[in-house]
Amino acid sequence: MAKGIIQIIEDERDIAEMIEYNLKEAGYQTFIAFDGEAGINLATREKPDLIILDLMLPVIDGFEVCRVLKQQASTAHIPIIILSAKSLETDKVVGLELGADDYVTKPFSPRELIARVKAVMRRNTEQPSGEIKSGQITIDSAKHKVLVKGKEIKLTTTEFRLLQSLAKRSGIVFSRNQLLDALGADESMVYDRTIDAHIKSLRRKLGPAKDYVETVRGVGYKFREG
Repeated sequence: MAKGIIQIIEDERDIAEMIEYNLKEAGYQTFIAFDGEAGINLATREKPDLIILDLMLPVIDGFEVCRVLKQQASTAHIPIIILSAKSLETDKVVGLELGADDYVTKPFSPRELIARVKAVMRRNTEQPSGEIKSGQITIDSAKHKVLVKGKEIKLTTTEFRLLQSLAKRSGIVFSRNQLLDALGADESMVYDRTIDAHIKSLRRKLGPAKDYVETVRGVGYKFREG
């Protein structure tokens, strides 16, 4: 039985085929799109369990593909791992702010990529049950929904897990490393700006309730009590 269905959006055929081979060896089903427009159309139609997305694509670049998929209600829930030769921290932060769940730089090892895939898919499926209510925010873990003043907002899996982890222990300060542990991130994924980028995106989506997620300078983040 396949572990999940993964879409690869990559214009370099040798890289796409190498990724596909290793994913199939690890037990996943795959399909490939070779440009951004085809990638959006295929993801919208097939709704894979995860997308591996190159940034430097023909027709529509990877940043725009990520933005479109995360804005569409039918695909917003699909986790995305960006795969790119762009290794600057600013590129990583932009990708994460657009809603990507992870960012892998080229060149990469197939073993590392498979580990990232497993970590992201695990975060996407292992959600505890229960409901958390605090002021304007309601977090429904069973339905994977967040409401602000009764209106649902769309969060990525990583943003949801961050908010959930903070809200479950309101008033307690979490370091970035503790939040990375809560996300199930392995050591190869750890760098401080990962959490900062996700928190920035989370606050933007929370809108009028953004101040519930507080920065504790020099330490980390906490969820406001009450």
